[in-house]
Amino acid sequence: MESALKPFRVLAYIVGVMLLVLCVGMVLRYGFGQEAMSKIIAPIHGGLYMIYLVAAMNLGMKARWSWPYLLGVMLGGTVPFLSFYVERRVTQRVLNAPAAAEA
Repeated sequence: MESALKPFRVLAYIVGVMLLVLCVGMVLRYGFGQEAMSKIIAPIHGGLYMIYLVAAMNLGMKARWSWPYLLGVMLGGTVPFLSFYVERRVTQRVLNAPAAAEA
């Protein structure tokens, strides 16, 4: 299960940072009429978010998460700063799971 955790963690951080950059791009686009940044960042974030979804699904299936929990984790890449919180909570849950299973 930890082999699926590392790609998830990396992608959670990347998607989180890209979402913040995209927010800056949206402010520039709609607030100041500068479209260039958002036109470049939006498709990059979209592609990385799709890869994040695959990584989350892979981890969720290996960890046998419920569908509502898995959907919550997947939505973590859509709200600024939420992916960082979700990544931390998921990491704690996965690393504590073997201890709970052995007890």
